[in-house]
Amino acid sequence: MSGEEIGIVGYGCYVPRFRIKVEEIARVWGEDADSVKSGLAVEEKSVPDMDEDTITISVAAAKNAILRAGISPSSIGALYIGSESHPYVVKPSGTVVSDALGMGPDIMVADFEFACKAGTAGVQCCYSHVKAGLADYAMAIGADTAQGRPGDALEYTAAAGGVALIMGRDPLAVLEGTYSYTTDTSDFWRREGQDYPSHGARFTGKPAYFKHVISAGKGLLARLNAKPTDFQYCVLHMPNGKFPATAAQQLGFTMQQLEPSLVVRKMGNCYSGSSMMGLCAVLDVAKPGDRIFMVSYGSGAGSDAFAWRVTDKIAERRERARKAADYISDMKYIDYATYVRMRGKLKGD
Repeated sequence: MSGEEIGIVGYGCYVPRFRIKVEEIARVWGEDADSVKSGLAVEEKSVPDMDEDTITISVAAAKNAILRAGISPSSIGALYIGSESHPYVVKPSGTVVSDALGMGPDIMVADFEFACKAGTAGVQCCYSHVKAGLADYAMAIGADTAQGRPGDALEYTAAAGGVALIMGRDPLAVLEGTYSYTTDTSDFWRREGQDYPSHGARFTGKPAYFKHVISAGKGLLARLNAKPTDFQYCVLHMPNGKFPATAAQQLGFTMQQLEPSLVVRKMGNCYSGSSMMGLCAVLDVAKPGDRIFMVSYGSGAGSDAFAWRVTDKIAERRERARKAADYISDMKYIDYATYVRMRGKLKGD
């Protein structure tokens, strides 16, 4: 029965308006912009304003998700926020977000951290809450204001944005199955007190991103006894534009299936919100009956794979809030000096 199906009842995203182009960053560091753009398949990235952080981005995305779901915030029984840029080292982001949204005190709240897959880990927990009957609705958010050390390759892609997904019954996209693959692979890390993360350069590719995305993807396909041609869309975590294209091909998906999700080209990598942002972009155009294959990735390292089936609820609900393309196309370009000031990259002794 459709009433017993569980999945996404509302989704919403938010992307800061400011952008900095790859050419501008390359100009400052004396690098060839065309080579950088070709290597990363990214043209520009989003930059949070000085009064924007993971909490404000989460609130904005959550409001859109609630609008699409057409429910009261107080009916949400659990809230999980995945991020690696929570504003506080000690103090949850979730308590501020739940209070700002008017969810009320009768709610389970927690912050998650697993690099870029913390948001999808929250989705799995929310699904379990609803399936177990512990909550009618549960919200998972993936949001980040990612930092890259000045002059580091990460500076070209580390961006900002967030996505909120509300899990419940009578969904606009049914969760058909999920599968996770996790190992202790230290490809990317930041110790306490450090301003910027460190990474294993080329090591972040084959033994990290590709091993986990491919393994999780193949694991889910096997669990569902499905094949890539059973899906209309493919969504993968987007550290840049090249990695997901290569991984999709290795899994047996086509660029036609992947293309609608490649938001990274115009907004960069919003970390915990990356694969979820790609999913939003696909939900904005998908038709009832379409199936969506999705795999997140988080350094450290792990991947969560999902299979979604779009229902006839999508057509009406997605028009209730701004779409991913609306945010991505609403931009204001800044120069590197403004970017440095807004991101607090000038450090005193």
